[in-house]
Amino acid sequence: MTLPSDLLLNDELLKAMAARGGVKNFPAHAVLVNEDDDSDSIYILVKGRVKVYGSSATGREIIYNTHGPGEYFGEMSLDGGPRSASVMTLEPTTCVVVSGSNVRDFLATHPDFALHLVRKLIGLVRRSTDNVKSLALEDVYSRIARLLSDMSVEEGGLRVINEKLTQQDIADRVGSSREMVSRIFKQLTQGGYIELKSRQIVIAKKLPAGW
Repeated sequence: MTLPSDLLLNDELLKAMAARGGVKNFPAHAVLVNEDDDSDSIYILVKGRVKVYGSSATGREIIYNTHGPGEYFGEMSLDGGPRSASVMTLEPTTCVVVSGSNVRDFLATHPDFALHLVRKLIGLVRRSTDNVKSLALEDVYSRIARLLSDMSVEEGGLRVINEKLTQQDIADRVGSSREMVSRIFKQLTQGGYIELKSRQIVIAKKLPAGW
């Protein structure tokens, strides 16, 4: 399979694996993977963004991660177990979907992809460890401040978060309520620490150590 010219992957290994799958387009807010499903395909993102999340019986969510073009998800099911999380598109998204059997065949013929996969899984474990530590030892404000710092990039002397986040998005990422996030954001805005411009968050000055 050859990807259309506007859907390019920079990673040569992902290009080679993508050749074993099929291109699929999804609208925004489409659920691609359901937690506890038995499916085992891997999805390679070539356009759009998705969120990886878990949910409770009452409908509460926690966002584990987001992915964009050039990344992939679904590899946790290669052990034969059920899906460990759900995945939903955040905007119109194009993926190459590769069946689990084709991925396993690819690993057999491209052992260097195994190292690629191991590095990704190590990153996931490190992130999970940091998140568990944060939930156990940090208050909500500290978790919000760390999230804003991690997601921001420098632009014109300011730190800017280019991903459009609602207060509910932030609450889902830090394991809090939207009401608590709203109160903290109100104080940070009044203090001149952050500015909200067209749903873009700008960190105008260093965030306080505590709240």
